[in-house]
Amino acid sequence: MGDLGGVCTEENVKGGTDVWSPSDANASTADHLVVMVHGILGSTADWKFAADQFVRLLPDKVIVHCSEKNMHQLTLDGVDVMGNRLAEEVLEVIERRPEIQKISFIAHSVGGLVTRYAIGRLYRPPRRRPKEDLPDNVLDDNSRGTICGLEAMNFITVATPHLGSRGNKQVPFLFGVTAIEKVASHVIHWIFRRTGKHLFLTDNDDGRPPLLQRMVDDWGDLYFISALKAFKRRVAYSNVGYDHIVGWRTSSIRRNSELPKWEDSPSQKYPHIVYEEQSKGECMDVSLMDANCDILEEKLVTGLTRLSWERVDVSFHSSKQRFAAHSVIQVKDSYVHSEGADVIQHMIDHFLT
Repeated sequence: MGDLGGVCTEENVKGGTDVWSPSDANASTADHLVVMVHGILGSTADWKFAADQFVRLLPDKVIVHCSEKNMHQLTLDGVDVMGNRLAEEVLEVIERRPEIQKISFIAHSVGGLVTRYAIGRLYRPPRRRPKEDLPDNVLDDNSRGTICGLEAMNFITVATPHLGSRGNKQVPFLFGVTAIEKVASHVIHWIFRRTGKHLFLTDNDDGRPPLLQRMVDDWGDLYFISALKAFKRRVAYSNVGYDHIVGWRTSSIRRNSELPKWEDSPSQKYPHIVYEEQSKGECMDVSLMDANCDILEEKLVTGLTRLSWERVDVSFHSSKQRFAAHSVIQVKDSYVHSEGADVIQHMIDHFLT
C-alpha cells in the first residue's frame, strides 16, 4: 500500500489493484465501485493514469479496481473464459468491500466484450417486473435489474469491437481489402487463439451461433442484454481514424450509413472530442435492412441498438501520437499517450456517481 503523491492510495490485492483516496473521511464515504478492464495482451497498468484521475477528482465518491485476472497471454483464452474470470474477480471485490452500493465498468478494446460477458453472469433480476417492456431510459430503480445487487450506473467502452472484427474495414490495418480480410478470418486463431475466433465470429461451439451474436440477447442463464439494460448509461468512445486495431463502425455500434460527418473540436477542454450523440433505443426489422450489408453484423447492430447509447467520437488526426490512437484514447502510458488525457477528463465530467 502506498500514497501516490498525496492524491490516492493503491493496494495490490488478489485479483487486481484497488485505488482510492488516502483520506479516512473520503474512504469511508466512497460507495461506488469502478471496475477498469484492459484489452488484449494488456495488464492492470494500462488503466493506471485513468484510475488515478478518477480518484483524484472524485475522492469521496469512487473506489477504482483495475482488473488483472486476464492479463497478458490469458487474454487469448476467449471472451467467455475471460468473462467468467472477471465475474469471479468482481464478486471477490464486492465481498471484500461491503460498503459498496453502486457499480460501473470502464473497459478498453476486447475488454469491453469481456465485461459484457461478465455482467451477463452477474446480473440479478429487478425486485419488481415492469408491467410492460418499457424503454431503458424510463425504468425506475425498482424495475431495473442489478449487478450483484448493486445499482448499475455507467457502462463505458473505449475502442471496443462490439460488432466483431470480421467485417469490411473493421480492422483498419487490413486496408479494407476483402481478400485479405477473408484470409485473416481463417488464420487469426493461429495468433489470438480462441479470442481471435470470437472476434471474427468463426466460433460455433456445439453448433451454437457465434458468441458475439448470442451476446446481443439473453442466452440461457446468461442475461447479456438485460444486464446492459440495467445500467443508467451506456457509452461508446470510438476513434474515427488512425486506430489500426478497431474500426470506427464496430467501436461506435453504427452502420456505415450512420457514421457522422465530424469537424475539428472547438473545445479547449476536450480538443479531441469531435462528435457526440445520444441515441434512443430502437427496434428495426432485419428483413428491411440493406441487401448489401453483412447479415451477421446487422444482427449485432440491431440487437445492441435496442438500448440507448451515448456515442463519443474521438480524433487524434492532428496529434504526433495519432498512429497509436488505439492506446492514446485510453492513455495506456501517461508519458507516451498523454494527448488522450482530455478523453479521460470527459469520462469523469460526465460520470454518474
